[in-house]
Amino acid sequence: MNREPDWSLWRSFAGVIEHGSLSAAARALNSSQPTIGRHIELLESQLGLQLFERSLSGLKPNSTALKLYGPIAQAQTAVAEANMMAEGAQDDTGGTVRITASAMISNYVLPEILVPTRALHPRIALEIVPSDSAENILMREADIAIRMFRPTQLELVTKHLGDIALVPAAHERYLARRGRPTTLAELWQHDMLGFDRSSAIVTHARKLGFSLNRENFVIRSDDQPHLWELLRAGLGIGFAQANLVRRTPGLVALPIDIAIPPLPVWLTTHRELYTSHRIRAVYDALAAGLLAYIES
Repeated sequence: MNREPDWSLWRSFAGVIEHGSLSAAARALNSSQPTIGRHIELLESQLGLQLFERSLSGLKPNSTALKLYGPIAQAQTAVAEANMMAEGAQDDTGGTVRITASAMISNYVLPEILVPTRALHPRIALEIVPSDSAENILMREADIAIRMFRPTQLELVTKHLGDIALVPAAHERYLARRGRPTTLAELWQHDMLGFDRSSAIVTHARKLGFSLNRENFVIRSDDQPHLWELLRAGLGIGFAQANLVRRTPGLVALPIDIAIPPLPVWLTTHRELYTSHRIRAVYDALAAGLLAYIES
C-alpha cells in the first residue's frame, strides 16, 4: 500500500477500539454509525487485512487491530500535543476555554466563581463540562480540569489548592421532626441519604466498626447534585461539603466525627496549554476563586 494514509479512517478505527462499538465511536467522534462502519470497511480494504470480528454484539478487534492501535494512539497523542503547542503560542485573549469539574463543583461552586472571571475576561467564551469522570486533557476533552484527586500525568501543570471537609448534615426541618443525633450510633438510626450503586459510604462506615449495608440508606442515588437537593428538602441526613453547608440557609452541620477523608482540590491543565494567554487567565481566575471558596 503506497497511498498516503487517510487519517479519518484511522480516527474511526481508533474510536471503535477505544469506545467498544460503532455507535459509541460515532457519538464520541460526532459522526454517524454508517459513516464509521464505512470507514472501517474501507480501511480493511486498503490494508488488505481484516481488523475486526463481526458478530451480533458488534465489532471485536482482532490481534492485528490491537497491534496497529498502539502506533495510531501515539500518533493521535502527537497531533494533540502539536495542536496544544500551536494554541499555546497564540497571543490572543479571546477564544474559548473548556473547563471540566465534578457535578457538585460545577453546579454549586463554579457559578459564583465565574461571575468575576467573566467580568475580567469578557472576550473569553467558557464551556463547562460537569462530570465525575476523568476527562482527558491531553486529548482536548477539556482545557482545564478541577479534580478531586491528584493527577499523575507528567505532561500536566497541576496545583493543589487545598482540601474541602465533608460533614454529616441535615436541614433544620428534618432535625425538628426527628431530633438531632449526637453520636455515631444515633446517626445510623436516622433517615440516611446515600449512594445507590457506589459502596463508598458503607465501606467507610465498616472501617469505623459499623456494620452497615445499602438498606441502611432509605433514600439512594448516585447523582450527587440530586442527593444535595434531597438534603436541602429535609428528607434526611447526608454527607456534604462543609463550605456548602455553611453557605446554605437552613442546613446544619452535625458535630459528629466520622473521620471522612477531605476532598483534595487540584487545578490542572496541560503544560503546553499553560502558555496560552486565555487559558492561563482563566486558570488563574479559577485558582483565586477556588481558594476563596476553600478558605471560606
